[in-house]
This record gives sequence, structure tokens and C-alpha cells, in this order.
Amino acid sequence: MTNFPWLTTIALLPLVGAAIVFALPAGLADRAKHIALGVSGLTLVLTIAAALQFDSGSKAQFQLVEQHEWIPQFGVSYAMGVDGLALVMIIMAAILAPICILAAWDDVPEGGKREKNYFALMLVLETFMIGVFAATDVFLFYVFFEAMLIPVYFLIGSYGGARRQYAAVKFLLYSLAGGLVMLVGVIALYQYGPGGADGFLVTKLTGLDIPVVAERLMFVAFFFAFAVKAPMWPVHTWLPDAATEARPATAVLLVGVLDKVGTFGMIRFCLQLFPEASKWATPVVIVLAVISVLYGALLAIGQTDVMRLIAYTSVSHFGFIVLGIFAMTTVGGAGSTLYMLNHGFGTAALFLVAAMLVARRGSKRIPDFGGWQRVTPGLAGAFLIAGLAGLALPGLSSFVSEFLVLLGTFQRYKAAAVIATAGIILAALYILLMYKRMMTGPKPELVEPVRDWNVREKLVIAPLIAALLVLGFYPKPALDLLNPAVSKTLSYVGVSDPAPTTAADGSAK
Repeated sequence: MTNFPWLTTIALLPLVGAAIVFALPAGLADRAKHIALGVSGLTLVLTIAAALQFDSGSKAQFQLVEQHEWIPQFGVSYAMGVDGLALVMIIMAAILAPICILAAWDDVPEGGKREKNYFALMLVLETFMIGVFAATDVFLFYVFFEAMLIPVYFLIGSYGGARRQYAAVKFLLYSLAGGLVMLVGVIALYQYGPGGADGFLVTKLTGLDIPVVAERLMFVAFFFAFAVKAPMWPVHTWLPDAATEARPATAVLLVGVLDKVGTFGMIRFCLQLFPEASKWATPVVIVLAVISVLYGALLAIGQTDVMRLIAYTSVSHFGFIVLGIFAMTTVGGAGSTLYMLNHGFGTAALFLVAAMLVARRGSKRIPDFGGWQRVTPGLAGAFLIAGLAGLALPGLSSFVSEFLVLLGTFQRYKAAAVIATAGIILAALYILLMYKRMMTGPKPELVEPVRDWNVREKLVIAPLIAALLVLGFYPKPALDLLNPAVSKTLSYVGVSDPAPTTAADGSAK
């Protein structure tokens, strides 16, 4: 079935499901979430089937390739394909989508049209998430990159918290600013490309002979858009507001999947299309990444809103990811791409368990908790595991990726690696202090009894905890997919791993 349009089918299925949900008559509006869950579950099944067609030993950059003329006058093609990195990101999105829909089961208690629209928007977002990772035409990627803003804007602005309009507009303005700067780079890139009906294909734009100044300007245009999306300091400020005001399920898709488009784009486009400019910009990017690691961690320590704290931890984690990417070593690249996967599951677990606790306490403020491990021991245990994954405890998924990032960075930028290691210490502080303040102490006096997690909540959290454990002890299947993509990208940049230094007696140091 190698000629079957796997990627188009996987991307279109949620969109078809969204249309069905939108079209439901008023009398069947309460079935919207059931249909959305079924469609996202079927999408996951098809994604797994597509992944089984992928040959990790192939020398081709992209597999499951589809290509059709779209706007030949401008060189735009409908071109889809995946390498190991894109496939892993699509699998992550396909897993998180049904989990988030199940977590959002009671998010719109008033039901009716609002509930229909809510779950339909989540399915539309899933289509765009899959499309943006699968696109191998730069213009098509840009279309998906910008289209993702629409469902997220409405999910935050229509269904979020008290400051939802402010958060939604801020998210939109930051993202549009980044996207418009990137569009200038996209247009300029085409001018230096081979032209023709498929002149926007990534494979056609790789290895171009671009003047130094033009290449650097295009790199900056692309990198700025991806840094906003990632998010990196100092263009990160939209994230804490958006993640805090959004519904927890929306926050998971936003931070766990959409933000990965930024780091994915740095690998796919910045490094591959602008190799010389990437090496030119590396010292500045390394500094920004280290600042992001420390800044995000320090601000997380000072937060009293649990959801805002988790959002700031992601600023720190994305600093590690970018650090691994621009270390330009195979170990650092493997660590950063694995970190993208691990962060998606770890952040999802933290956000969703925290949201379950907030729903029971009726407050997001950390000081309003205390002693809750005596009230909800099951949720407290899940919260602890998710938190320990966030601080990269050995045996949990983030440890492997964080260790690889720091090891790969140390091979080339020792000072940056040493300074960034302080982020691990700060992570232990913000996670353990948060858990201590919320969970330990005497049992609180509650007006009404509070029940621990129910069956639906266990179904939401169980696969995430399982992923944290499995990827912590056995990350090899993921790394087998990711490593060839990392090696190929570094070959485009024209860099190789630093040779190990040797002592006077010839032994490695």
C-alpha cells in the first residue's frame, strides 16, 4: 500500500469529522464529543498504520510522499512526506488529540451549539497540526503554519478564562507578526530557487547558492517566526497568558504540539535551507537558548498560579531543545528531537493533572492547596510522577533527552552546557516546591467531600504516565526514527561531531 495517500487521509479525517460535528442538528448536539473522540481515535489508528509503512533504513529524506500541482504559476505544490522527525511529531499529535478530547469532556457544560463548535475546532486543529509536520513544500508549510492560529484563537477567546480575550489577541498578534516576517523570507527564498511548477519543494531549495547577506536575512526571517512559536526569550510572553487562560486541553495542544512547530521548523528549514547562516547565527542562538533555560526556570519558581508555573517551565524546556539543535552534534540533535516528544507527553500530564486538582479545589493558586495528597492520593501520585519527569529524574523520559542535549552541547560549547546545567537544579526547585506547597501538610478542612480521580480521568492520565516510563527506560524505538533525520540535517549543514581530545599518552579525555 505504498501508493496509498496515507498523509492526506490522516490529515483530512479530522477535518471531515469537524464538518460532521458542525452539521449536527440541535437534537444531537450532545453527541459531538463522542463523534470527535471516535474520529480522533480512528486518526490515531491510521497514523499507526502509516508508521508501519515507514522504513527507518531508507536513504531517502522523505517517505510516504505525495505530490500534486497546486498553484503552478507560483511554483506551489501540494507536497506531503515525512522523515523520522516529522513522523514522530505526527504520532505525538495523533496520541494527544483523543487524550485532550477525553480530558475536555465536561469543558462546555451548557452543551448545545457551543459544545459542538468546541469539539469541532479541536478536530480542525488536529488537521492543521498533522499538515504542518507533513508538508514538504515551503509555501504549503506556511499555509498550515498560519492556519493553526484560527482554531487556537477561537478555542482560547471563546472558551478560556476571565482574561481570555486578552490572551487570545496577544497570542494572535505575536503569531501573526512572526508569520508575516517569515512570509517575506518565503518570497525571497523562491527568488533564489530553481523556479518551475514545484519550485517551493524543500528538496529543490536545499543546497542553493544564495548570496551571504540574502541567506542571513532569510534565516533571520524564518528563525524569528519559529522563535515566537517555540517560544524563546524574549518573544515568549504570549505563552504564559495563553496557557493560563486556555482550557487545559487547549493548553496541552498549544504547548505540547503547536509550539514544537517552532523547533521543528528550525531543523527543517533554518538548518537545511540556510546552512551557512545557521552557523553564522549559532553563537547568538546558543546565548538566547541558555537565557531561556534559566529565565523560564527562575520565573517558574516565583509563580503562585499553578498553570502559569507549568507554562514557564516550558520556556525553560524549549531553551534546552534549541540548545541541542544549534549545538550541531549528533548527540545534541538526537537529544533535542527526543526532548520534543518527551516534553509533549510530560507537559500534557502536568497540565491535565493540575487541571483536575484545580477543578476540585476551585482555585489555581498554589497557596490555596496544601495537604491534598491526603484528599486525592491518586491524583497526587500522578502529579508527582509528571513533576519528576519535568525535573528530568533518571528513569523518566525527560532525563534521557536532557542528558543527551547537555552532552552534545558540551562537545562543542562547554561553557553553555555548564551554565545550562543550572536549569536542572532550578527545575528541581520549582517542581518540588510546588508539590510541597500543594500536596504535603495536614489534611485540609473542606466544606464538601472531594472524590479522587474517576475512570475517565484515569483513562486520560494512564497513557501519559506510561509514555513517561516507557520512553524513560527504553527510548530506542524513538531514537531509531529520529537519528537518521538528525544525521541528514547535519550533513546539509556540513558539520560533523568534534573529534575527541586526547591526552599525551594517546588516551581519550
